[in-house]
Amino acid sequence: MRALKASLALSLSAIALATTYIGYSVWRTEADIKAHQQNVIALAQQASAPVWDQASLAALPAVVQRYVQFTFPNGPANISHVSMKMEGQFRRPQMEEFAPTTAEQIVAATTPALAFSATTPIIPGVWARAYDAYANARMEMKAKILSTITVVDETETPQLNTTSLRRWLLESPLYPVALLPGGPVTWEAVDDTRARATVTMSGYSASLLATFRKDGSLERFDAEEDGDLTTPYHGSGEHVYRTDYREVSGMMIPHKFIIARAAKGKIMPFWDGHLTNIVFQNR
Repeated sequence: MRALKASLALSLSAIALATTYIGYSVWRTEADIKAHQQNVIALAQQASAPVWDQASLAALPAVVQRYVQFTFPNGPANISHVSMKMEGQFRRPQMEEFAPTTAEQIVAATTPALAFSATTPIIPGVWARAYDAYANARMEMKAKILSTITVVDETETPQLNTTSLRRWLLESPLYPVALLPGGPVTWEAVDDTRARATVTMSGYSASLLATFRKDGSLERFDAEEDGDLTTPYHGSGEHVYRTDYREVSGMMIPHKFIIARAAKGKIMPFWDGHLTNIVFQNR
């Protein structure tokens, strides 16, 4: 009996210690995420607003001019940063199954910087907390089981920094002032429905091919090179498809999206979701 009581006491102590450690790890992880978010907001507030006028708008490719007219029915806004929440189905890298996921993101609207975090259940009672931040042209990325056990820990490299810059561009229809002239994005005409967007930052450059609908809305962004599907992270993905445009703060914002990897002519979705909340902060 004494041995049983001692064994039970030890088990309870081990559970208590594990619970305490996980609780502490959750606190540290959330504090790290919060610090990244605050850094993005600070960079957004320090960034200069794009300087544009009717002449610079008129110099855009015709298809991009239609996008600007569609997106800003009352004229361009002066946005510092945006906070958003999303939910949907997410597929982890090199996996086939999708799982329900919730995510939050804070993005600087006129300078490439973002902080993203997401929670995905693995099995009942066990979750993965993934987060990444891109600021000052550098990216870092982490994923932790139970917000405790690190399974992805990527620090900045030229390739990852470029991929992260492309991701800011891929997400830009959610903060469309990023695509106005005078900022870090430039446009090149391709044909009546497409134009190439290029963003530059601290010696890095990334481009995506934009396809627009007849009403002026941006339907999709596509990379013009195959993705590396062997990486332990999705990065920006190479394709995004956007629908369900709604007016928010005087701008037409897409609320549904499918983000995918792409290689060898195949598109492989990994994040099929929708916005549940989006809030813009003016300068």
